[in-house]
Amino acid sequence: MEITKKTVIGELVAKDYRTASVFKKNGIDFCCNGNRTIEDACSEKQIAAEELLDVLAEVSKKDNSIGTDYNAWPLDLLADYIEKKHHRYVEEKIQEIKPYLTKVVKAHSDRHPELLEVDRLFNESAGELTMHMKKEELMLFPYIRKMVQSGQKGEPVKAHFGTVQNPIKMMMQEHDQEGERFRKISELTYNYLPPADACNTYRVTLSLLKEFEEDLHMHIHLENNILFPKSIVMEEELQKA
Repeated sequence: MEITKKTVIGELVAKDYRTASVFKKNGIDFCCNGNRTIEDACSEKQIAAEELLDVLAEVSKKDNSIGTDYNAWPLDLLADYIEKKHHRYVEEKIQEIKPYLTKVVKAHSDRHPELLEVDRLFNESAGELTMHMKKEELMLFPYIRKMVQSGQKGEPVKAHFGTVQNPIKMMMQEHDQEGERFRKISELTYNYLPPADACNTYRVTLSLLKEFEEDLHMHIHLENNILFPKSIVMEEELQKA
């Protein structure tokens, strides 16, 4: 696709995930705030849009393979993938990170008081994400699967929540909250950089938090930029039919 200043960031990353690395390097959020144009994001970050466009074009030309093309997947398959890969990852890593973080706070918070805030933010995120994922698994994802089946059978489908846009709006608001929490965690830890006096547990904990945030970015990207907009279009098409 042709990349211009008016290209919407989320749409570009949905079509070519390689471009995500460029946005990450420049501190541009492509998941929670992926509905902005490149021009708007560059203006906010005070980055020269022309230079960013040159880098994006170079990345897009490097080879013809763009990796896994999630944009081409059926929506029920994508929902299954998000649930089995990213939801399970979050559940497992929360249980792994919490005890590490507790140890680090106990041992180092006197010299690094910012760890107390990191601990609070992560525990808030753990609780909110757990509830968030259950809402998706019990309410939104089953309806998306029903829509796919209805489209194949040519049958109508109705949701008790009115339209798929209602839970999607709620999920996206919650994504924004998690994105903001991890932006704060990243700032407090200087982008997960261990201090000079960090022990091995401290270093491992920061590494796990960074990995958790990176997975969360991919998780939210798949939903905000691919699954959700396509689900809205599918529902509209089913209603017309």
